[in-house]
Amino acid sequence: MTPTAPTTPPRTPDLLAVAKRIVWFKPPAATLADDVFFLNFLMVYGTPEDLTVARRRYDDDDFRRALRDALPGIFDARSWAYWHARLGMEPAPPRPVRKFIR
Repeated sequence: MTPTAPTTPPRTPDLLAVAKRIVWFKPPAATLADDVFFLNFLMVYGTPEDLTVARRRYDDDDFRRALRDALPGIFDARSWAYWHARLGMEPAPPRPVRKFIR
């Protein structure tokens, strides 16, 4: 028996709509192709309704991973502190920063 490749969970119309609203500069399918990218933006710009939609697909472990692998420049201090407290990851480490190479 040959192993099967992991499948990507279906992207529902309501999840695509959330992706389109919170990441306005990228096609929704491309946004959802990167869970960390999508969840980082969701945790900063998402509404309670957006979170309800996303919770059908993502669990607390997904949100924790998105924080551990957070991209620089997305989180404001308030959102960073809130999500670390909400997910039991206190104390929150410093936010990721962009590194410029000279």
